[in-house]
Amino acid sequence: MAFLEKGSKAPDFELPRDGGGTLRLSDLRGNPVVLYFYPKDDTSGCTSQAIDFSERKSEFDAMGIAVVGMSPDSRKSHEKFKAKHGLSIDLVSDPDKTVLQEYGVWVEKSMYGRKYMGVERSTFLISADGTIAEVWRKVKVPGHVDAVLKAAEAL
Repeated sequence: MAFLEKGSKAPDFELPRDGGGTLRLSDLRGNPVVLYFYPKDDTSGCTSQAIDFSERKSEFDAMGIAVVGMSPDSRKSHEKFKAKHGLSIDLVSDPDKTVLQEYGVWVEKSMYGRKYMGVERSTFLISADGTIAEVWRKVKVPGHVDAVLKAAEAL
């Protein structure tokens, strides 16, 4: 698997989205996209991050930037998560972890000495032509949306 970095072409995908239907990355081409990967719906860090992106969605909208969150959780889980927290961003489901692997965010993690596979919290800012403009890996939630907005303004 190639390691995606700035300047790489963002791998296309079509995945189930909250609310029904699918979301295809290439359908968003022509506008920048913030694609962020998170481990699990309704856990503390993931909830904070989703709320942060939702609260700032109007700023991304004003720049013509779509914000899409992705985790291995099911569409049904995403719908409950959005409803519970009043989220306004799009969420897509990658239960087979194919896209997570393509983006290099499905990694071995360790907690209390136990190793397991999971999502490394990561964000990709994808330019209008489909190339990766910026990458954040091992994201710490506080202040992250500010950093993404600042980078987006430079596009």
